[in-house]
Amino acid sequence: MSTARTSLALILAFLTAAGSAFADQQHIVTPQQLTAVMKEKVAGDDAARASIREALARPQVREVAANMGVDLARLSGAVDTLSGADLEQASSAAKQVNDQLGGTPTVALTATTIIIILLVVIIIVLLAK
Repeated sequence: MSTARTSLALILAFLTAAGSAFADQQHIVTPQQLTAVMKEKVAGDDAARASIREALARPQVREVAANMGVDLARLSGAVDTLSGADLEQASSAAKQVNDQLGGTPTVALTATTIIIILLVVIIIVLLAK
C-alpha cells in the first residue's frame, strides 16, 4: 500500500512540475500581433461602413429610397450596428453603387438596380435583428 502511495505522489509531483514548465512557454501569438490584427479588422469595418454611408448619401440613392418609401435616416443610423457577413454584404453592394454612380451616366439602369439591391440588403439586415 505504501508503494502505491509513493508512486502516486511521484506521479502527481511530476505532473505538477510538467504543468509549470508548459505554462512558462511563449504564446503562439504575441499581444502585439493580436493588437495589430484587431486594429486591422476595426479599420476594415470602418472602411466598409464609410462606403455604405457614401452610397446612402448619393442623390440617386436618396431619390430611389424616397420612391420606395424607405427612411434613409433610419438606414444611416443602422450602419453602425452592422457586423460580420451583414457588413460585408452591404459594403459590397455599396461599393458597386459607388463605382457605378461614379462612372458614366450610360449605366443609370444598372446603377438604379444596384441601389435597390443595396437598400433591400440593408432593410433585410435590419429586419433580421
